[in-house]
Amino acid sequence: MYQVGNTLTFASVRGALADGLAHISSGDESFHLGQLAEYDSAALAVLMSWRRAAAARTQPLTFVAPPAGLLSLAHAYGVADLLFAPAG
Repeated sequence: MYQVGNTLTFASVRGALADGLAHISSGDESFHLGQLAEYDSAALAVLMSWRRAAAARTQPLTFVAPPAGLLSLAHAYGVADLLFAPAG
């Protein structure tokens, strides 16, 4: 399980995107978001990019323990179901 760091903001997403893509390429299927303390709408773009990259590999990807504020932000932007809907 890939542990996403504590910051996922516009200033940090480039490196985070690359790290996540590398973990997807190595077969990681779960990304733990529980340490995220700082995030903004750019975080949603990164999560969507990771989701697309995994889908292109026909690989499942689950985001574990998203912070409540990130869930709220995802709902506000209308992408919560795309990112955090239960598998099945």
